[in-house]
Amino acid sequence: MPSFTAASGIDPITETGPLSLCSRQPHVPADRLVAEMVPPPRFDSVRFATYLPDPDQPSQRDAVGVLEGFAGGLGGAHAVSARRSFFGFGKARAPKVPAGPRGVYLDGGYGVGKTHLLASLWHATPAEPALKAFGTFVELTNLVGALGFQQTVRTLSGHRLLCIDEFELDDPGDTVLVSTLLGKLVDAGVALAATSNTLPGKLGEGRFAAADFLREIQGLSAHFRALRIDGEDYRHRGLPKAPAPYSDDQVTKAAYATEGASLDDFPHLLDHLARVHPSRYGALTDGLRAVCLTDVRPVPDQSTALRLVVLADRLYDREVPVLASGLPFDQLFSEEMLKGGYRKKYFRAISRLTALARDAQGLVGD
Repeated sequence: MPSFTAASGIDPITETGPLSLCSRQPHVPADRLVAEMVPPPRFDSVRFATYLPDPDQPSQRDAVGVLEGFAGGLGGAHAVSARRSFFGFGKARAPKVPAGPRGVYLDGGYGVGKTHLLASLWHATPAEPALKAFGTFVELTNLVGALGFQQTVRTLSGHRLLCIDEFELDDPGDTVLVSTLLGKLVDAGVALAATSNTLPGKLGEGRFAAADFLREIQGLSAHFRALRIDGEDYRHRGLPKAPAPYSDDQVTKAAYATEGASLDDFPHLLDHLARVHPSRYGALTDGLRAVCLTDVRPVPDQSTALRLVVLADRLYDREVPVLASGLPFDQLFSEEMLKGGYRKKYFRAISRLTALARDAQGLVGD
């Protein structure tokens, strides 16, 4: 578990009443970044069998079949365990890289279940957890920052599979860095699987990004088979309309009545996020049963908005309900933001926060 430093000087875990995200300054040791590269809690129990394809979208059913076959083909011994590779014991033999594509790319809009399928692939791959890694693009770049490029290559070269969720096509520098890393890992025999966002300027041309992804990773494109997954956002498939925000009083009472809940003023939380590196947002939410926010209002600028997107992802991954007062979540981002280069991220955040708002309805008494 990461350690926390309270801005108030009081350990936030031992305070009476609700916790506060704004009082937490999580510190995550670098070696834990590797150990924690597993599917997030929301996807602990997902499997291919629990993915429910939309009967009107045959591409969803087809993707399951292809991924099951891909996982089955990843059996066999690997060069060296991740633990030995990380600590530098022994010298890895050069593995024999199988012929054919060593990667799959899941190409689809938000809410079609790409992360569910990516996590299912991780679970289905016949290897011990220490030989498989799962993380977002941001988490992978943070790993390189913590360990250094060469140590990251040595650490991950002993893996059977690396899954990258939400490959960030909108950051050219990081794209080159990660593409170079993936090239080294492919040479070492590591299989790859990825999803991605959409490049800025391409959003008006459709929701799919395979051509952009394959072009941006340049020399790696031959190693990927693209699987297009059509469909609508499953979080809204047959579900009731998102609940309206509650009053400040209702949110505050619910926070005090719910063990493990946090209570924060939304503008103050946005300010606090600027002082915590996004790689630590997952640790920021450790131990929370619910997040209660008062005075939700439009996000003031794009940098703040992108930080909020990361927090929304971590809360959704961990299935933490979000109870809020103020404006509804579909009014968080300005019209300009929703038409700009990060549009897909903002719509994903709205979708996920809306789902978590539904989950929080039971926290408010009659």
